[in-house]
Amino acid sequence: MPIQFTTDGSPGYRRLALWQDIVCDVFVGLDCKSDLGSAFRGSVTQAPLGRAVCSEVCSDRQHVFRTPSRIARSDQDFVLVALGNRGDGGVVQDGRETVIHPGEFALYDTTRPYELKFNDAFTQTIFKVPREMLQRRLGATETLTAMSFGADVLPLERLAYDFIFRLCQSADRLAPDNAAALSEQAVDLLAMALSERLGKTSLPSSTHRSALLYRLKAHIRAHLADPDLSLSEAAAALGISPRYVNDLLADEDTSFQRHVLAERLAQCRRDLASPVLAHRHVSEIAFAWGFNDLSHFGRVFREHFGMSPRDFRQSQLRH
Repeated sequence: MPIQFTTDGSPGYRRLALWQDIVCDVFVGLDCKSDLGSAFRGSVTQAPLGRAVCSEVCSDRQHVFRTPSRIARSDQDFVLVALGNRGDGGVVQDGRETVIHPGEFALYDTTRPYELKFNDAFTQTIFKVPREMLQRRLGATETLTAMSFGADVLPLERLAYDFIFRLCQSADRLAPDNAAALSEQAVDLLAMALSERLGKTSLPSSTHRSALLYRLKAHIRAHLADPDLSLSEAAAALGISPRYVNDLLADEDTSFQRHVLAERLAQCRRDLASPVLAHRHVSEIAFAWGFNDLSHFGRVFREHFGMSPRDFRQSQLRH
């Protein structure tokens, strides 16, 4: 990723102020402090990746705050996945605190206060995802923040770290359509890793319901292309009753059938808008995502998006 800002070349007495003005104010909206004064150095690289953004932050020691006043002045609604590359970094949010070591990652949410603590020089890759992208797969994210992932033997956590890290390293060299598809795959893998951890952890009763919802959505995502995906099958896979499945989804004002339909339509909409898939028939795309009745697909697509699948594809590919 190309360097977008570095303190190198700036007068020593201006470096920390520039870091605050350019990086902390623009990147998310943060207050940054460091005791290094004129010795402070830092750089940030950044590249878009579909709806996500990949950044790499290299900096000397500092203490970073996302305060209630900053949040009140901002409309940013993101989950940030911080992947440790060099040095250690502390994350404090939602009453929890963790340390990100190299090879590990942790999440924090821009809609609530947090602190980042760096006692020495560090490098982190930051995968900034619209909160809706992760919430759509997992539900609420409050029980996931300030927890370290990647150090355990769970293979999905290591796969998620490696995939997101390498993807961010290549973000500025990817075609837009490929970048958008890969960012969705990265969030899919991240959601799978998070749900696997929560499924094997002894959770307080206050978070057990959320964990089940995470696992339910991950199961639906993994089997979305199967036309035989059913309420009873999903319930059996999670070891709960079909009634409890719909009870979980009722917290988000939906049901199993409506959630599956919305996810399938979202995937079809994405594929229909992709020039890379322009050679595929509308029916192929619909059937690939679990629809088995083309007239039903056309009707529900129009109801959700205001035009037929064919008209939608033509409107997207003209741009």
